[in-house]
Amino acid sequence: MSGDVVAGVGLVIAAGAVAVAVLAEPSRLRSAAMAVALVLAGVLILGDGWHRPQIAALRESPPKILLVILLGSAALAIGLALVRRRPALLPLAILFAVPFRVPLGTGSDQANLLAPLYLVIVVGVLAAVLRDRGHGPPLRDAIASSTWLRRALAVFAVVYILGVLYSEDFSKGLQNAGFFIIPFSLAYVLLADQRWDSRLLRNALYVVVAEALLFAVVGFVEYSTRSLIWNEAVIRSNDFHVYFRVNSLFWDPNVFGRFLALVIVTVTAAFLRSRERRWAFAAVAAIAILMAALTTTFSQSSLAAVLAGMVVLAALRWSARLTVIVGVAGAVLAVGAGFATGVLDRPNIDTGGRANLVSGGIRLYRDRPVAGYGSGSFPEAYQAHANEGKDLVSESHTEPVTVAAEQGSIGLLAYLALLGAAVVALTRGMRGVMPGLGGRFAAEGAVGEPDGDGGTELVARAAILAAFIALLVHTMTYAGFIEDPITWCLLAIGGSLAATRDA
Repeated sequence: MSGDVVAGVGLVIAAGAVAVAVLAEPSRLRSAAMAVALVLAGVLILGDGWHRPQIAALRESPPKILLVILLGSAALAIGLALVRRRPALLPLAILFAVPFRVPLGTGSDQANLLAPLYLVIVVGVLAAVLRDRGHGPPLRDAIASSTWLRRALAVFAVVYILGVLYSEDFSKGLQNAGFFIIPFSLAYVLLADQRWDSRLLRNALYVVVAEALLFAVVGFVEYSTRSLIWNEAVIRSNDFHVYFRVNSLFWDPNVFGRFLALVIVTVTAAFLRSRERRWAFAAVAAIAILMAALTTTFSQSSLAAVLAGMVVLAALRWSARLTVIVGVAGAVLAVGAGFATGVLDRPNIDTGGRANLVSGGIRLYRDRPVAGYGSGSFPEAYQAHANEGKDLVSESHTEPVTVAAEQGSIGLLAYLALLGAAVVALTRGMRGVMPGLGGRFAAEGAVGEPDGDGGTELVARAAILAAFIALLVHTMTYAGFIEDPITWCLLAIGGSLAATRDA
């Protein structure tokens, strides 16, 4: 049996395990499915990269293997002990680990892995297995996320994983499944298991804001010294431009900008509901610092994401109808000004070649409208069938175009169903409590204030909805929707809060 056939069988089993993990209630069956999916992800990635330089260098050095095993075992043991003693640390650890990537290898062979996040997910799965077998503290007052949201998420994940089987770039699709889809689905389950009360929500906010401020400081140092920590492509690009883009501890300035944009939107949501002067001043200061850091990324997609998030917050806080009217009028004026000044006369040049990527992706979809070219295949298929090998690309930068080209109508329907289920879940019950929708806050407290339990949860729901829309807008020009762990975190927390309100 060839290696690809074995990997294909593993992918089919992994798809089933992911579906069970996302859809099943807490039980031994679900914890077993989580463990199977996790093990298969590791085995598939290891098998695919067995002869790659990073793994080959490790295989040829037994002392390094032993050191990795010892350090990994120690980290798992410590993490498991902490999580079993204080379960609330697990969701905070997941959120804390989301941005951090560890570079492995050098040059063109370098890979940037979310190793800290993977470690936390392994700890969480082990804790779930022990808990469901009666060897750990029981899950307290957890309420599962929206049923339809879980179903849509499971379907999309399964469609993506099975799409690897016929992908024109099998290795790339397998890596995406093993590094992103499978582990992030488990992170979703672990986060959805939590009861997101006011204390946990506040602590989560403090964690992400502290991280964002730290990344901003690193970005300021990079900007002032005109030197980056890593990513030779961005370093070379800075040498040929009049502006200098920073990426802080992230690999890509746009990813750094996306993280800052989502935190800015989240803090703004808290600020709009705050009545305590000290908390309001702190929020304004944080927003000012993060906005200054965002400008150093020169990420237009991130600025658009901030604007989209602010529009959602304005609609919820003041008037949805007026916000829509003003937003549409502003968009029309912006497009008109673009044509009047000639900015939009050369769309492909003005968008850095992305207009060609979109049109090429549409051609790929037309060629194979049912099932597409397979998961992870866009760069390979674009060069071979839509661009005649002229340009090297890594992605389409437009999420629905990527989905349509890679998974065809099947994947596109699953993607749209996921978006619909997400919006329904995240907006459930908001009409009666959001002033902009004709309601009023059910609680007088606010985030950051000791008496604001009910208010904290409402503010969190508004922040998550706004952040999700902001992220969605960002993916329209940069892609990375389902491959971003933040997507899964927002859906897990927002779905859990909506279900809690209905309970």
